[in-house]
Amino acid sequence: MFKEIYKLGKFELLKQYKEKEYQEHHLIDLFWETTLNCNAKCKHCGSSAETKNYPDELTTNEIKAGFKQIADDFDASKILINVTGGEPLVRKDLFEVMEYAVSLGFHWGMTTNGILLNSENIESLKRAGMETISISIDGLKDTHDEFRGVPGSYKKIIENIKSLRKANFVKHLQVTTVFNKSNIHQLNEIYEVMCSLDLTSWRVASIDPIGRAKEHDDLMLDKQDFEKLLDFIVEKNKKGKLEISYGCPSFLGLKYENDVRKYLFFCRTGINIASILYNGDLYVCPNVPRMKKYVQGNIKTDNFKEVWDNKYKEFRNSNRTSCESCQKCDYWDYCLGGSFHTWNFEKQEQNKCVYKILKEGK
Repeated sequence: MFKEIYKLGKFELLKQYKEKEYQEHHLIDLFWETTLNCNAKCKHCGSSAETKNYPDELTTNEIKAGFKQIADDFDASKILINVTGGEPLVRKDLFEVMEYAVSLGFHWGMTTNGILLNSENIESLKRAGMETISISIDGLKDTHDEFRGVPGSYKKIIENIKSLRKANFVKHLQVTTVFNKSNIHQLNEIYEVMCSLDLTSWRVASIDPIGRAKEHDDLMLDKQDFEKLLDFIVEKNKKGKLEISYGCPSFLGLKYENDVRKYLFFCRTGINIASILYNGDLYVCPNVPRMKKYVQGNIKTDNFKEVWDNKYKEFRNSNRTSCESCQKCDYWDYCLGGSFHTWNFEKQEQNKCVYKILKEGK
């Protein structure tokens, strides 16, 4: 098996890159979780976000001060701020904060459900220097609206994407679709919709057993679903009509890893990825279950660089997500136990291993 892997070269490069990054941990992606407040109630939401007030949310001045501190200690031009939530557009100071971040040298992009986009805030996003955006569409009209819990949202989002494209300032316009049992049968129809929207790319992901999705076991994909999804991506990418990328969770095995992704899976949380949570807590990927022991500090009271340089140690341990079955796997040296956000902290095992599902059906 390893002879086959090394022949590809790509795997060996991944191994070398990981070893280097575990030691040097260059910050590349900084998530700002603007709020946990959201105008939707999606079945798969990792943050279980909903319409609610959060009194401990960072103020405008607090997040600005945090970005200033980071820009003083790092090369801001090499860091992408990923604006997320909840729903970022419910924060009225979003444009002011991000315009300030750009003045410090940062680049930024946003993940949004797209419902609140309109001509006014599209212009505000343009002035604030937004470069990338990923908008969620999770099925055809009725499927999407039911999955997101907002009747009429599909039609509105489609029109908002067209308005955003017409504004012609976003460098990368992406739609993300989370595939699950309710929409996997719509693959081809959704693809045709995506092709009609003049997107830069279509990001395809599978539902993960995190957050609110843990209440919906019936939506999880099985072996046949994954094969259908991954074979579809390989086939469509060969035709080149629309670039399709597969989301980050899980190593896919030799059959798919080279063709479905432009990169080989490697969970970078705490290594190249950090986040400032809605209340200022310094964390890893915001999809990782919120556990007090993994909070590294708070942007209101701690210097980010000192925290980044001297903490996050458990995340830079190559055995952070290891169990007996993982370490016996042919791909252990490359996968290292899979995504941290789907790790089962009680059982000390991986909740979702796509390679195992493809291989064993479970």
